[in-house]
Amino acid sequence: MSRRMELSRRKMLQTLTAGSVAVAGGLGLARNSAGQESQVPADERALATFTGPSANPYWSSVGPVARFPQKFPLVLLTDRPVQLETPRHYFQTAFTPNGAFYVRWHLDEIPNSVDLAEWRLQVEGSVKRPLKFSMADLLEKFKPVSVAAVNQCSGNSRSKVQPRVPGGQWGNGAMGNAKWTGVPLRELLEAAQINKDALAIQFQGLDKGKGPEGHGSHEFLKSLDLKDPVIDDCIVAYAMNDEPLPMLNGFPVRLIVPGYFATYWVKGLSWIRVLDKADENFWMKTGYRIPDTPRGNTTPAEVKAGTVKTVPINRMPVRSFIVTPDGESKLVEQLPVVFRGIAFSGYGAVNQVEISVDDGKTWAKTELGEDHGAYSFRTWSYSWTPAKPGRYVVAARATDAKGNVQPDEPVWNPGGYLWNRIEREEVVVGRAS
Repeated sequence: MSRRMELSRRKMLQTLTAGSVAVAGGLGLARNSAGQESQVPADERALATFTGPSANPYWSSVGPVARFPQKFPLVLLTDRPVQLETPRHYFQTAFTPNGAFYVRWHLDEIPNSVDLAEWRLQVEGSVKRPLKFSMADLLEKFKPVSVAAVNQCSGNSRSKVQPRVPGGQWGNGAMGNAKWTGVPLRELLEAAQINKDALAIQFQGLDKGKGPEGHGSHEFLKSLDLKDPVIDDCIVAYAMNDEPLPMLNGFPVRLIVPGYFATYWVKGLSWIRVLDKADENFWMKTGYRIPDTPRGNTTPAEVKAGTVKTVPINRMPVRSFIVTPDGESKLVEQLPVVFRGIAFSGYGAVNQVEISVDDGKTWAKTELGEDHGAYSFRTWSYSWTPAKPGRYVVAARATDAKGNVQPDEPVWNPGGYLWNRIEREEVVVGRAS
């Protein structure tokens, strides 16, 4: 191990094990970490408060802008449980700042402090050696690994779905990309010595609450089949973009499941259970399920008839987004403009992004940015010189290494999941004065 890495780990250990990490003021209030009321700029408050029943016409969700502990001003969907969306301008780079990273909790009782002197990550269940790891154990006993991976809420872009479905009406900002550093999940499991009859790995964090009424869902539990190859890619992360995780993003550690939707990325991870039978808890058997059909697509009539077979949601479909220009300012005839955006896929690296300035009639290849890994955001850019004034509909579509191409058809299912239709942006070109 290099001296630089050793010093970096020592600094991280000192930071994380300084005692108790607390967030003052309560997580349900728009306050900063010093407990003082935040001042949100007036121009960031002027957002619509409701859209519907038609599709949300905006890039982001609608609602007030609020500042929570360790967070920049974000769009507030709900405060119990906390749901905060990242504004569009934070997606101009491949990595999302920790302070701007979106927030999604499922239960209303979430931790606002963790005493690391007491906290332990427990590995239990169908194992020969039940174990408890302190933060110092995770930092000192295992070689750290890092992965750049997109964390995307299953309901990202739900407000685009027609007809509308229940749930948080996210725009496109319920996603983010970070460099995650921690311990390979497989090494923790091997240390505990899994029994031969084991079938699945269940994960539980520190949040609790009532959950959906009548479902016994007061604990948020997710599981992965032990035969799922994604387990070899999973890490238990204690660092996010080379810093401790913000409390709202899962401090002290969270599970990272590259390529999978964020429902599996359990925050405040404190229990890893090896199961010898199928996981029948609400969040696996009932919640976060998709139709077992191409693209997870179905119809309200089929759902009402009870004919739709479902499976747990899993990998994220290929997507791309136009970030700038955002259509708010007029472009100038004969003056070059650079379109920029991001793309990603849960099935592997994005190897092509195309752009159209005529609403999909013709397409041109964009220039791809640096490759940060198979499950990271990939930035792209395209220089365009508008020949004449008018209104132009710009569209972008991505293709991943497995050959999956972003479709131009909508998708509908009762969860509002898996939206990845080609995004469009209308721009206006005028004459220079």
